[in-house]
Amino acid sequence: MRITVSVDGTAYTDDVEPRLLLVHYLRDKLGKVGTVVGCDTSNCGACTVHVDGHSVKSCSMLAVQADGREVTTIEGLARDGKLHPVQQAFHDNHALQCGFCTPGMIMQAIDLLADHPDPDEETVRSGMEGNLCRCTGYQNIVRAVRDAAGRMRPGAGPEAERVEQRSAQLSGGE
Repeated sequence: MRITVSVDGTAYTDDVEPRLLLVHYLRDKLGKVGTVVGCDTSNCGACTVHVDGHSVKSCSMLAVQADGREVTTIEGLARDGKLHPVQQAFHDNHALQCGFCTPGMIMQAIDLLADHPDPDEETVRSGMEGNLCRCTGYQNIVRAVRDAAGRMRPGAGPEAERVEQRSAQLSGGE
């Protein structure tokens, strides 16, 4: 089956088998190896990417379901050599140990912050519960997500604008 999908801002058209998972399409066909294969059962969240701006566990989605859609991977976050605010917050707060879960954690955190721009600790823990860290780095992950929220507050740049737009949509605004 032929699909056309935009990944990290680049359009790709490929023939894929109907049963090919999105995670394997991204890694094996496009070389986006930052999207990690964890459990293949959608339990760990290591493979989390954004599809049309929302987090999705790419091991639970077929590549054909991404046809005509916009996919963002961890590789697509940095701009002009500068890390995304969530990536920078994870780095600055030492919110990684082995690093295996980090790409999925960051992608989930970005989606969480789009819905909850100023989360308390409980909201972060609840919003991140579908992503597992086997090294138990949760304290630093929570700290990093809350730090990133501050970095992305209104007036802090383009990511802050995305958060403001998403918040307005959720509250019934434009």
